[in-house]
Amino acid sequence: MGKSETLAVAVAVAGQGRAYSGYRLRDLQNAAPTNLEILRTGPGTPMGEYMRRYWQPVCLSQELTDVPKAIRILHEDLVAFRDRQGNVGVLHRKCAHRGASLEFGIVQERGIRCCYHGWHFDVDGSLLEAPAEPPDTKLKDTVCQGAYPAFERDGLVFAYMGPADRRPEFPVFDGYVLPKGTRLIPFSNVFDCNWLQVYENQIDHYHTALLHNNMTVAGVDAKLADGATLQGGFGEMPIVDWHPTDDNNGMIFTAGRRLSDDEVWIRISQMGLPNWMQNAAIVAAAPQRHSGPAMSRWQVPVDDEHSIAFGWRHFNDEVDPEHRGREEECGVDKIDFLIGQTRHRPYEETQRVPGDYEAIVSQGPIALHGLEHPGRSDVGVYMCRSLLRDAVAGKAPPDPVRAKAEAGGGQTLPRYTSDSRLRIRRRTSREADSDVIRKAAHQVFAIMKECDELPVAQRRPHVLRRLDEIEASL
Repeated sequence: MGKSETLAVAVAVAGQGRAYSGYRLRDLQNAAPTNLEILRTGPGTPMGEYMRRYWQPVCLSQELTDVPKAIRILHEDLVAFRDRQGNVGVLHRKCAHRGASLEFGIVQERGIRCCYHGWHFDVDGSLLEAPAEPPDTKLKDTVCQGAYPAFERDGLVFAYMGPADRRPEFPVFDGYVLPKGTRLIPFSNVFDCNWLQVYENQIDHYHTALLHNNMTVAGVDAKLADGATLQGGFGEMPIVDWHPTDDNNGMIFTAGRRLSDDEVWIRISQMGLPNWMQNAAIVAAAPQRHSGPAMSRWQVPVDDEHSIAFGWRHFNDEVDPEHRGREEECGVDKIDFLIGQTRHRPYEETQRVPGDYEAIVSQGPIALHGLEHPGRSDVGVYMCRSLLRDAVAGKAPPDPVRAKAEAGGGQTLPRYTSDSRLRIRRRTSREADSDVIRKAAHQVFAIMKECDELPVAQRRPHVLRRLDEIEASL
């Protein structure tokens, strides 16, 4: 059914009343997906080519052992390995000789050797040896194995799969290294659906007060209920605003919540195109005056109906002073917060206590945007889609994050992601109180933007000083 036909059916149904309309609406369930330019990520697609211009995580370092790791990223069958010199390779999976899979290859002191005829490739794809060929073979000058630049950082393996002349520097934010002693613990979560519906879930702050706070845990085991519930203020319906960055290469979303008659919590999260996200507190609400990110993640397409979240959980005494997080519970297809983040639960449990995984994947392998009925709470999701459409159409300006990263100078990039706890007294009316919380959120966001031009050492002192000024003014 085409888009015009879908709209025609919807209009017809609307004119016939809404009660017991299953028969009239049934054909809509088979509508063709819309927004395909941002949903499809194969080679040659607009979004696929856009994503390939960024460093993408492809597996965890712990998955690189003494044998190669078969992976599939952005519709491409690849193999990842670490040779015995410690160099990481990400190569096309099928050997350039006659197509045997390098997942059965033998990791060498330098590079990898195909199991079939012993062709030996370096991590850059160069053919080093072809044992069954004459010593003077010209194959080494004419044949190469498809390969992508790759490196490891804090337990994640990253690859660049785009054109060589557009390869960027990897952007390092100060939240990756600050405060001193921060530990970045890698994880992955596999999702059986399109990448975008998982990515959008992080933009939707409202579901935290509903899906993750006692809507579905009545009558279940207390430990299970506790594990499925976000604590420390997440149960409050947030006052949310979404802000495209000045360059339209991302989006910042602020969520303000009242914690008590005297305290307000401002939570800021940051989205960077095409598929990076950095979240503030996920264990408890703003445990200190001001803290940075709790999680950085990339939602990486496997193909159009499967994706993997790769990322780091941030562990430090600022973001989690009570040490509620569990480093040992992060890893391959597992993470330490909230039941319902992975596919590894009994079906009956998922029905009684559904989590993010169930809500996201149940939308289908590719969510049908044309059947949605958006409300005001969905502004951020639709803003994200609009930014992505503009980006793949070439309407976004050059990425300033890349420019700053490539300028170097030893400076990490400032982050907006943060939790701030402010002493602001409750106003007498609900409307007035909402207004003052929203105003505070906007002011905190403005403070974080002021750090763009400051050296690393001056950023946190500047934020703390300006938070005092906000409290005095409100």
